Amino acid sequence: MRLGVLDVGSNTVHLLVVDAHPGARPLPAHSHKVELRLAELLDEHGAVSPEGIDRLVAVIAGAAQAAEDKGCEDVLPFATSAVREATNADEVLARVRAETGIDLPILSGPDEARLTFLAVRRWFGWSAGKLLVLDIGGGSLEIAYGTDEEPYAAASLPLGAGRLTSGWLPGDPPDAADVRALRRHVRAQIARTVGEFSRFGAPDHVVATSKTFKQLARIAGAARSADGLYVQRDLTRKSLEEWVPRLAAMTTAERAALPGVSEGRASQLLAGALVAEGAMDLLGVEELEICPWALREGVILRRLDHLPT
Repeated sequence: MRLGVLDVGSNTVHLLVVDAHPGARPLPAHSHKVELRLAELLDEHGAVSPEGIDRLVAVIAGAAQAAEDKGCEDVLPFATSAVREATNADEVLARVRAETGIDLPILSGPDEARLTFLAVRRWFGWSAGKLLVLDIGGGSLEIAYGTDEEPYAAASLPLGAGRLTSGWLPGDPPDAADVRALRRHVRAQIARTVGEFSRFGAPDHVVATSKTFKQLARIAGAARSADGLYVQRDLTRKSLEEWVPRLAAMTTAERAALPGVSEGRASQLLAGALVAEGAMDLLGVEELEICPWALREGVILRRLDHLPT
């Protein structure tokens, strides 16, 4: 069957269309992505602005049309951090439902972590042993740990690269004092959850997903996306420690010129690097591997698991 998963995230609205059936690997057939930056469309009260709601409705309507055009039998929509934390979330969801016909469920942060963990487990298999999974989105950082398909522990922290950039790093390049303040904030937030994961012992394999980690790995020397899904891509804490001060000294335009860094995400790369470095340091991770599957694939896999065989 052909499925679409509609991810309304803090940075982008992304429709991923796959051909899939139970027991098989979902095969990507089409990708429709619009960079909305929803997290930046919140007013001073934390509500999505009227303009932001209008743009969101229009983008979702376009994604729904794309899903129909590509022959999707079912569309699995969900929203994450930006909508979840908006003070007018009910109004946003009502407008989306009334004007597009799409009932947009909101995933909790721990559910984001669990579904991402499922995707990583399926990608690497049981031989990966105890997995520690990290994901940096636009609005939040997800952490999950376990040996099965359901993690022992799953947490979501308000440490997304987009959220932190807009709230902490106004300069271009940012002021050194702002960078230090953000570094302290990030590490204090992560430190509160370290015990929840360290009590299970050292993981056998540490994995990261998300655009932020992929771009950090690429600038640190990992293979290009064009080299394919199955090329191993790693990121070390040592390389991150070397890159953070370099990124802090760059303008957004200079970061956008780095290999693998998109213009739309360049402004967020420093905040993402601070979160990645802090998480790896406080969780005792020297090196991690990048996984091409993440939350969207986890949503699809969970849906396939519940289809009749």
